[in-house]
Amino acid sequence: MSASWGLPHLAAAVDLPEGEDCAELVGLAERGGLDFVTLGGGGDVVGELARVAGVTRRVGLVALSEEGVGTGAAIVGLDRVSRGRGGGLVAEKGGGVPQVEGGACPLRVVDAGDASGWDFAARYGDVALVRVVGAGEARVVRERLRARAGESGRDPDALRVLAALLIDLGDGERAAVPGHGGGGPRASARGPLYRGGPVDLAELIAGWYREGAVDGFHLTPVEPRRDLERLVNGTVALLQHRGLFRTFYPGTTLREHLGLGRQVRAVPGVG
Repeated sequence: MSASWGLPHLAAAVDLPEGEDCAELVGLAERGGLDFVTLGGGGDVVGELARVAGVTRRVGLVALSEEGVGTGAAIVGLDRVSRGRGGGLVAEKGGGVPQVEGGACPLRVVDAGDASGWDFAARYGDVALVRVVGAGEARVVRERLRARAGESGRDPDALRVLAALLIDLGDGERAAVPGHGGGGPRASARGPLYRGGPVDLAELIAGWYREGAVDGFHLTPVEPRRDLERLVNGTVALLQHRGLFRTFYPGTTLREHLGLGRQVRAVPGVG
């Protein structure tokens, strides 16, 4: 395993309907020790995360939106105002987070949802988000990304591969509903979907990580307020009890949370 601290990394989306304040959800994620949260959609995503930076201390703040892609300088500003906790989506076309002279760059997240994005993620990403429905498939994708990172001259350990999952924890402590099939994520129109209880989700996270399938997970709640609360107070609490997730932040920056050093390779055409 290459993941930092010997534990899986966890991130969560905090997207809410337009006009609703995400600060409470970000605070909940921070209390659970999550590596970072993401915010997408429309509007001033970077500005909203910069505002939230003022009421949080440790959790990373990452913009995943077309607006974020087009405003790399704003993400650098987010990283500064949050004291090293900012990041943004990097796209092969259209720009992304620029290189910063004389200091660490904001975290670079690449959507590597299919094979067409693997080379770019392997060369320039700090975090690659992959969409897979099984541990075996995840392991193959992770190994290919790490191999391509090495072929491009990077240290493969400088890349974190996170499985992107939609999570529906509406069944509370029960296993996945009969129509879902149980046993792990299932394909859906929006991507791999886990539907079940917090305990089973903890088992999935621990199992995939122990098998070397992924470095962690990026989880998108189907119902943000309900599912994030169950994720933190159920799934994360159980992982912490078992010694499988942090109970405090050992560092202050997002790169420290992920066990990553300073980014030194610039994305072509960005800066």
